[in-house]
Amino acid sequence: MFENFEATFVPVEDASIFVRHGGQGSPAVLLLHGHPRTSATWHRVAPLLVDRGFTVVCPDLRGYGRSRGPAPTPDHVGYSKRAVANDLVAVMRALGHDRFVVAGHDRGGAVALRLVLDHHDAVSRVALLDCLPLSEHLSRVDATFATQWWHWFFFAQPEIPERVINADPDSWYRGDPERMGRENYEEWRAATRNPDVVRDMLEDYRAGLTVDRRHEEADRAAGVRVRCPALILWSLRDDLEDLYGDPVEIWRTWAPDVRGHGIESGHHMAEEAPQQLAAALSEFFGRARG
Repeated sequence: MFENFEATFVPVEDASIFVRHGGQGSPAVLLLHGHPRTSATWHRVAPLLVDRGFTVVCPDLRGYGRSRGPAPTPDHVGYSKRAVANDLVAVMRALGHDRFVVAGHDRGGAVALRLVLDHHDAVSRVALLDCLPLSEHLSRVDATFATQWWHWFFFAQPEIPERVINADPDSWYRGDPERMGRENYEEWRAATRNPDVVRDMLEDYRAGLTVDRRHEEADRAAGVRVRCPALILWSLRDDLEDLYGDPVEIWRTWAPDVRGHGIESGHHMAEEAPQQLAAALSEFFGRARG
């Protein structure tokens, strides 16, 4: 995986972020994974983007994989998307990229949104994959959402999910080494068997239902919007469109310059449809060169 990429740890204010990076082109592309993956989920997409002339940076988000964050606190602020976004700006600056483009999948999409809202001078384009703003999900909760996405609310409970998951992580987190790629699978499996990683991934969800929701709602009340062009992509064999209809229509209330389409894939599109995803990202991010 990640041939010709460098791997390093970048210290930030209260965390240590593991990052893979490669390529020498412009712009630099920051790729943000979702739950419960690590940066290795991009192992099929990242080389394709390098081949297309981009620099590519793939971090493990705070608390995921090999990145470590602070001890959790009752307010969950240490694992808020704002804290994670601040990490990533610091990482990109440490690597020499003051301005870049970003793609975020799933939980990484919530981080990407926070990046463009809080650090609009640093991000020239954003791709949001299989996600909506967390507050949009929560404002639409009904029996269907609660049944299909019940894990959001289970993960938010204190202590219980750690005990359940760590008792048998292989039954809770299931992956396919053929579909994922053997090295990606082994890295993911090691992470999900680490109790510290499990705890911190749960903190991501606890923050999502509390501090992250408040941050998003405060932005909406203040009229804060995404200033850069946005690309919305979603997996056609997942449930985002079934739940909400056209995701682009929802994102248009957050971003004035938005376009998007579905990708023929299951939820983990970077692993299942890398060629299609790389092509869509290359076309969109390539316009930043001008």
